[in-house]
Amino acid sequence: MLNSIIAQHPELTEIINLEPTLWLNPKLQSDTQNLWTRLPYQLEDIQAANARLERFAPLIAHYFPETKQQDGIIESELRRIDRFARAIQLNAPLYLKMDSHLAVAGSIKARGGIYEVLYFAEQLALEAGFIQPQDNYIALTKPEVRQYFHRYTLQVGSTGNLGLSIGISAASLGFKVIVHMSRDAQAWKKDLLRSKGVQVEEYDGDFSLAVETGRKAAETDPYSYFIDDEQSVQLFMGYAVAALRLQKQLEAQAVPVDIEHPLFVYLPCGVGGSPGGVAYGLKRLFGDACHIFFIEPTHAPSMLIGMITEQYGNISVQDVGIDGRTEADGLAVGRPSSFIGQLMDPLIAGIVTVEDATLFDDMKLLNQTESIQIEPSACSTFAAIDQLHQVDSKIGQRMQHYIQQAGIASPQSITHLCWATGGALVPQEVMKAYLSR
Repeated sequence: MLNSIIAQHPELTEIINLEPTLWLNPKLQSDTQNLWTRLPYQLEDIQAANARLERFAPLIAHYFPETKQQDGIIESELRRIDRFARAIQLNAPLYLKMDSHLAVAGSIKARGGIYEVLYFAEQLALEAGFIQPQDNYIALTKPEVRQYFHRYTLQVGSTGNLGLSIGISAASLGFKVIVHMSRDAQAWKKDLLRSKGVQVEEYDGDFSLAVETGRKAAETDPYSYFIDDEQSVQLFMGYAVAALRLQKQLEAQAVPVDIEHPLFVYLPCGVGGSPGGVAYGLKRLFGDACHIFFIEPTHAPSMLIGMITEQYGNISVQDVGIDGRTEADGLAVGRPSSFIGQLMDPLIAGIVTVEDATLFDDMKLLNQTESIQIEPSACSTFAAIDQLHQVDSKIGQRMQHYIQQAGIASPQSITHLCWATGGALVPQEVMKAYLSR
């Protein structure tokens, strides 16, 4: 089977040999090809999700006082990181989108995870007559509402951060929560969840097993709601809202995004939900001016293999002899989301794979140059940028080819944006150990 897959897709050879690589997506389409008439979600859908988050803002501010300064809106800083850019010899503006420091859950998963919890809470509350859409949602903090929510159990499979996001937010609203965690999950993430009253189920298998077990457990209980990281539209919408917020931040910092000033965005990718949602929103807003690259570990390039073979979630890294083991726990996914892979077919520019060792080098460099601490998974974007702009390397030459094909006159006109996906909740002793490696 493996030989026939390689014969059909010779570009898999580098990937199977665990070599860092850049794959350029041959199916990428331009806005001029009536792209959005063939895609299922429109700008109005993303705006509706944003409006839902705004309705819940008073409730969020009540349960999470750290969000009061932003009136209950959970959003992260966009920061220009010139010292880091100079250190890696990048001769173009470099920004960090600091979802690593998002309130409540300290990761990008605060976007999709909390959004789906709120979506479910709203459906229940409207059906039970506790609120009307025009009401102040602070009404959902009443004891009788919390008691009603407590009849329901939310379940999710996770390598860590999505579990934290859903566990912390759902438990605060009064729901019971079960998080099914794969072997890759960090001990401190399990401990933190348990301290919030969340039930943690541990598995010796990988992410896909945790998700499948959670899904089956929820099916047998009418009062159980499963948040499906592999195929949830609501998670996806929560992530897509990030594009609306980023657009405002770029405008506030006078960063132009147009064909003459392209935006290159680098997103760490595990199962695909969070980078997929963000990518969809960004492409919907910025079109051909925005170029999206997903980043995966060399030992867990599941989305890359799924998209190259067009098997999507029907093929795993183990099917081609890759072990799926990586220190980037949030990216330790052996089988990607079919839902996301197929949606990304016409949208993303490509996928880059990086080695684990580089994650810790860049983690240290970011700390030294910018005094910002993020977790290993989040550092994958820096390793990618570093590789992509080494003009003498095979990867660098592929990137130069892409830039020329895209009609970008000067690489210096590109604004680069790395999406930091997690880190703020990492305990100090764990972070110290990372930085001393």
